[in-house]
Amino acid sequence: MIIGHQKQWEFLKRSAESGKLSHAYLFSGQKKLGKKTVALEWISSLFGQPPTKLLVGSHPDFILVEPINREIQISQIRDLNWRLSLKPLISQLKAAIIDQAHLMNEEAQNCFLKTLEEPKGKTILILITEWPEILLPTIRSRCEIIKFYPVPRLEIENYLKAKTDGGWVASKEKVKEIATISLGRPGVAIDFISDPQKLENQKKIIKELIEISSSPLASRFQYARGLAKTPNLKEILDIWLSYFRNILLEKCLTPEVKHPVSKLKNIIKQIQNTNFLLSTTNVNPRLALEILMIEL
Repeated sequence: MIIGHQKQWEFLKRSAESGKLSHAYLFSGQKKLGKKTVALEWISSLFGQPPTKLLVGSHPDFILVEPINREIQISQIRDLNWRLSLKPLISQLKAAIIDQAHLMNEEAQNCFLKTLEEPKGKTILILITEWPEILLPTIRSRCEIIKFYPVPRLEIENYLKAKTDGGWVASKEKVKEIATISLGRPGVAIDFISDPQKLENQKKIIKELIEISSSPLASRFQYARGLAKTPNLKEILDIWLSYFRNILLEKCLTPEVKHPVSKLKNIIKQIQNTNFLLSTTNVNPRLALEILMIEL
């Protein structure tokens, strides 16, 4: 089910109906916005098959490429290129999704360029990424870019209310809380539904963040040393980012909120930079976090 993104969906739908399809699309935006869901729904509509059939790998004309150990390797792209070179078996076209496309290594990106430059037959490629700037400019220039943005809170709230009517038990207050704390990311709201403990963990992480933000620098550095060893560090930083974005939004809507806009923007930028480095390089996590702690 698609939550939000009506403009993006209508654009894709009209493109298919008019026969004016690009051979490659780049879906960009934050994590958990629903980019992959839209891609699967759209390809399913082109195939006339339910999305679940694509996910279980039972459709011969669909290929899903995902990272292995935080990297998409050249061997995966070579296999993709070979499979795309074959004629469709049961559909009028072949389609592929490269999830987290920014994790293609340099060799893989160069190899993928050949397919982008000389697509064989009727093929649709969808690259999904939160970091489009990591992709080679030549890749980006050959894709039609579709940007995804946070979904309005009310749309997420309506989805949660529908889930409640469908059997999921939650109070109005809980529905509103989840819709608010997910900060426009339907995937986060769905995670909270499927695993309520995640919501409690997020509250705990935000509480620790508030405490550490008002602590002396030495205490922050000590906290960073322990945090650097945490397996779910990127998830924690995503929560921090959502928290400060929410404060910035409140500041814009309610000027009396006691947080300077310039400081909030600097903190958000530093969290984004830290997450970017952790996601794409071998940066020392402790050093990156200590730099971030100075900004808090």
